[in-house]
Parts: sequence; structure tokens; C-alpha cells
Amino acid sequence: VFGTGPIRGFATTLIIGICCSFFTAVFLTRLVYENRLAHDKWTKQTFSTKISRNFMANKNYGFMSNCKTSFGIFAAIIVIMIGSFAIRGLSKGIDFTGGRNYVVVLEKQVEPEDVKAALVPQFKGATVNALALGTDGKTIRISTNYKIESNNPAVDNEVENILYKGLHGAGLVTQSSVEAFKNPDVRAGGSIVSSTKVGPAVAKDITHGAIISVIIALAAIFLYILIRFRNVAFSIGSTVALAIDATIVIGFFSLLWDVVPFSLEVDQTFIGAILTVIGYSINDKVVVFDRIRENLTLHKKMDLQELFNKSLNETLARTINTSLSTLIVLLCIFCFGGESTRSFSFAMLLGVIFGTLSSIFIAAPVAYITLGRKIKKEEAAMAEAVEVK
Repeated sequence: VFGTGPIRGFATTLIIGICCSFFTAVFLTRLVYENRLAHDKWTKQTFSTKISRNFMANKNYGFMSNCKTSFGIFAAIIVIMIGSFAIRGLSKGIDFTGGRNYVVVLEKQVEPEDVKAALVPQFKGATVNALALGTDGKTIRISTNYKIESNNPAVDNEVENILYKGLHGAGLVTQSSVEAFKNPDVRAGGSIVSSTKVGPAVAKDITHGAIISVIIALAAIFLYILIRFRNVAFSIGSTVALAIDATIVIGFFSLLWDVVPFSLEVDQTFIGAILTVIGYSINDKVVVFDRIRENLTLHKKMDLQELFNKSLNETLARTINTSLSTLIVLLCIFCFGGESTRSFSFAMLLGVIFGTLSSIFIAAPVAYITLGRKIKKEEAAMAEAVEVK
């Protein structure tokens, strides 16, 4: 609703995927099993192997008693990330700074990094990025915020001339003149196929919309958890953990944007990744809280800290298995998906890792602290009521 461009397209795809997955998991899986069981098949079907059968079973880790340590570690990470954000900032794409996009067909196949290396010295003091489009290896999208604040029409020609000079000098374009390079109908030798411009005002609107979408996502999840569990403690625990997840991912992009050998440019796709991280992370937290709520009903007289530990240990195998299976897919995308998806998959990798850790070490302890204070107040009130009687 609040996203634009790639964010809206990604969200639409994800919505369709979630609906299809829900349908297949609930309806088609049951249909297949009922059919097999009706024919006396799969009656001895198991869902484990010798390796996984006792994986993380009957564990009793003291997660709650170590919450001060986990809080301290996460607090230190957050301080580092906020400090990096304040000092180094982010490598903002033209979606947030404004700039020009050029889709260029080159004379030969080339890596986007080589195109960027040829153009960075030409656009002095400006951000330059190159991204491969398609599979031919020749179509490249080049982005730069060079003199984007200027309203002088001559700047457009200046940028195109610089493009030609840089690409021609690197042997990536063989057109004899810049006029031929600007002609999209003459592609032999390399040419500009299309160009778009994002002004500072539009970039500001995109930035505002991105921030609003993240805030609304967190607020909506807070209300959803509150309605589902009917306890504000779970909402607070979830929201605090999700905010930490998002802060850590953004912090890593600030800390590493000129260190790692791939682009960590913050654009609309990155905002889509942050929203996806929030969505994935809350999924695991709901599973943990569901078990806590179930145990609260089954073991009403159990010590609250013991009950939380029991619930975390009971869901630990599920948490690890789900995270590992997701990480396998993300690692494949990160390693083999190409430059265009590497930034997104990197953000998701961070989100899955820290989202899993925050479910155990942040969300549950924060909910425990909030819920514990509430229970103590209720017990005191009941004792006072007994004394009055």
C-alpha cells in the first residue's frame, strides 16, 4: 500500500506466494495424505531420521536466567550499528538521493563492476552504480547522482557525454561519435536505450514512503500480536525484537558498504528486504509465543521463568530447522544469483540469523519481564482483596 515501484511488485509477488503456500500446506497436503491413508499407504510414515530424531530433544537451557548477558550483547551491537550510521551513513541509491538511470547496450559482454570502474573516475564526487539487466551480458543499467541538484538542461547532455567518454575509453563502446551513442536505434557499437531521472523532490517522497511503510509494518504487527495473544507483553516483546532486527541489518549495510566486494546500496529493494526480514522474523516469534501461551494454559501453577524456558527449549529444534532451511536457499541466491540480487539476499541472511537469535534472546525475555511484572501486581492485588475480606 505504501511502497512504490520494486517494493510494490515484490510485495505483490510475496502476497501471492503466501496465499498459494497456505492453500497447498493446508488443503493439498491433507488431500494427498487422506488419499494415501485410504489405500493403506504411508501408515508407518515418519518425519524424522536417525540424525534428526533426537535433535535438540529434552534440552533445558537456561535462556531466561542469561537474559542480562544477551541484553548486553545485543545492546553493544546496537550501539556499534547506530555509531556507524551516525559516522559513516549509508550508501544511498538514486531512489533516495535523486539521480539519473541509463540503460545502455554495450559492444561486448562485460561485468557491471568493470563498467563502474570505468565511470567512477569520470563522475568525480558523484555516486555511480552499474547493474546487469537480462542474461546477454551486454545490457547494463548505469545510475549516477551527478549534479542532480542542478536544473540546467545542459547537465543531461553533459552526463551523456561523460558516459560516452568513459565507456569509449574503456573499449566498451565503439561508436564513432556521442550522437550515435545517444541514438537508441543504432545499437551496433553500443548505445543508450533509455533514460530516466529521479529529482530530489521525488527521492524525498520515496524516502518518506519507505520510512512510513516500515513504521506501519511494526505498528500493525504490534496490534496483530496484541489481538492474537490478548496480552500486551507479547506485543512489546515482538516489536522490540523486530526493531532490533531492522536496526542491525541497516547497521551492517552502514558498516560494510565500502568494505565488501559487492554493492550495499540502499534503495527501494533494500526497503523491501527490511520488510521481508520483519515478516520472516515475526513468524518465528509467533511460534515461540504460541507454545508459551499453550503452556500457560496447561501448567497454570508452574513458575513463570521455568515455563518460558520450557517453551523456548520445546520450540528450539523447530526454530533451528526452519532457519537453516531458509539459510540454505538464501546462500544459494547470494552465491549464484548474480549481482542484482546479492544485496537483497545479504540483507535477508542477516535478518534470518539475527531474527532467530532475537526470538530466543530478546522477544521472549522482554515478554517475560513485562508479563512477570503484571503477574506480581495481580497477586499483590489478590492478597490485598483477601485481607479486606
